[in-house]
Amino acid sequence: MLTLTENASTIVKTLTDQSPDETAGLRISSSNTDATAFAAAVTPEPEASDQVVESGGARIFLETQAAEVLDDKVLDAQVDDQGAVSFAIGAVA
Repeated sequence: MLTLTENASTIVKTLTDQSPDETAGLRISSSNTDATAFAAAVTPEPEASDQVVESGGARIFLETQAAEVLDDKVLDAQVDDQGAVSFAIGAVA
């Protein structure tokens, strides 16, 4: 199952707390057919087939193909000086 660093949990929670929906989460989906690129967007709730990952108050919704590829990975996140968020996916240590 995808795990989140403390930074990622904090940033995802901050992003989803801006949504009026209490069930909101960050949905990660595969943006190409070979699942080497991903898209992320705050959504009000998971789709029926999404895997839901909760960590430190953050909710991640993983589209089926993304869930398979990210099963043994770690999600990290950073915010730069301009406030832009970037996510990185790494191997479990």
